[in-house]
Amino acid sequence: MDKLSILGAGPAGLSAAINLAKANYEVNIFEKNRSVGGRFNGDFQGLENWSENIDTLKKMKNMNIDNNFESYPFSKLTISNGTQKWDFLCNKPAFYLVKRGSVDGSLDQGLKEQALNLGIDIHFGETIPENQVDIIATGPDPAEIFAAAKGIVFKTNMENVAIGLVNDNAAVKGYSYLLVANGHGCMCTVSFDRFKNLNKCFYETKNLFSSLIDLDIQKPHNTGGIGSFSRRTIYNKEKMLYVGEAAGFQDILWGFGIKTAITSGFLAARSIIDNEDYRKKVKDCFDKKFKASIVNRFLWEKFGIKNYSFIVDRIHNAKDPLKYLNSFHNYNILQKLIYPFALRYMQKRYDNIRL
Repeated sequence: MDKLSILGAGPAGLSAAINLAKANYEVNIFEKNRSVGGRFNGDFQGLENWSENIDTLKKMKNMNIDNNFESYPFSKLTISNGTQKWDFLCNKPAFYLVKRGSVDGSLDQGLKEQALNLGIDIHFGETIPENQVDIIATGPDPAEIFAAAKGIVFKTNMENVAIGLVNDNAAVKGYSYLLVANGHGCMCTVSFDRFKNLNKCFYETKNLFSSLIDLDIQKPHNTGGIGSFSRRTIYNKEKMLYVGEAAGFQDILWGFGIKTAITSGFLAARSIIDNEDYRKKVKDCFDKKFKASIVNRFLWEKFGIKNYSFIVDRIHNAKDPLKYLNSFHNYNILQKLIYPFALRYMQKRYDNIRL
């Protein structure tokens, strides 16, 4: 039996491990933290369901990932900029909420359970040199941060709700969110600039949400994180394959990266199993989406006038908002024309990122 090693037990690394184990490879994962999801604290994150035509949970099933974690479908959501409000009711789930971290029911714990059931050895609190592993899944590169989040996780008696907030006082060039499902809540600000103002932004985020809904926050604890992106992706170094944010795979518009991470882990595993070119597999799958996300971030920042009402109006007025978003995540004709200008803007704006 062939033996393979993976560095990192996040969604990308576990996805790769699960698929390799199902193909009868012996897999060892080395994770520097004491448990899975070490960067998270029970946060809610979204598995977006608009960038592809297949349902996200079905796609994950097709990649041998079982839905053994809590997932809450949301087809109803509200967006506000502090003065205006848009209510969306979609004809399918816009996203699935999942918990992150070592808490019960989390995506991370679900993936860990699937891996252990397949006989995968996860060595927690251990690491080995990168040149001794086959797949590197170590998460975001702090040198290539494009977004930072700060918030709280809490217990609540509030009804299930999803509210997004686009207001530069609450989240600079980004967004804030309030997510509640089954008595569990998460409120965060996600800024794409002026990270030193995160505390101030979160204070304003809480004030604005208080004006929109009656908050019930019990037993809060802090959470936060970072996102990294690279257009000049690291696919491999010698035999080592890079997956997830370690490779730079991410959506630079809003930072919905879980599905991308899981997909990249799957593609890395298949390239080993089928003895195929990983670089080609990834480029075929992601290249247009990454170009689209660069254009989308450019448009978001350049046309976010009147606290983003110009953009949100167009999404809200679309006959099918999710279909409209789908077009803008798959490199449509307009994006191809804009891309050279967007890339130049982004290279100057995000000079720490390899674009």
